[in-house]
Amino acid sequence: MRVILQRVTQGRVTVDGTVMGAIDQGFVALVGVTHQDTTLEAELLARKTAQLRVFSDVEGKMNVSALEAGAGILVISQFTLYADTRRGRRPSFTQAAGPDIAAPLVEHYRKTLQAEGIQRVEQGVFGAMMSVEIFNDGPVTILLDSDELK
Repeated sequence: MRVILQRVTQGRVTVDGTVMGAIDQGFVALVGVTHQDTTLEAELLARKTAQLRVFSDVEGKMNVSALEAGAGILVISQFTLYADTRRGRRPSFTQAAGPDIAAPLVEHYRKTLQAEGIQRVEQGVFGAMMSVEIFNDGPVTILLDSDELK
């Protein structure tokens, strides 16, 4: 499982012109799932997301977690995080899990964020063509990969 965290001042996702989720300060979490992922990977990455200290303290240093900062998290499913671009000019997405595996794991990631104490967790619509507005703060962009955290 992979998650790209973008620290934002605002994030919003729309589908067909309708706002499906929006946050102020926090993370936009782009979540990709591969075939062998389980709820354990979703929980591992959700805990890391909630506790990662990349928000500024009173001295301006990245020393505060999303949980401590009261940050919101906007969860967006993103199968393209498993794009394989090694050959040719068209990416292959065979490493990305299908909706039957990915949708429940993205939802489990979202629910685990809430269980960890994140008060505002918003989400996009799995499988929909979404427009995502990201007002990157810093910019701070962090890649979490469950294979590297085990």
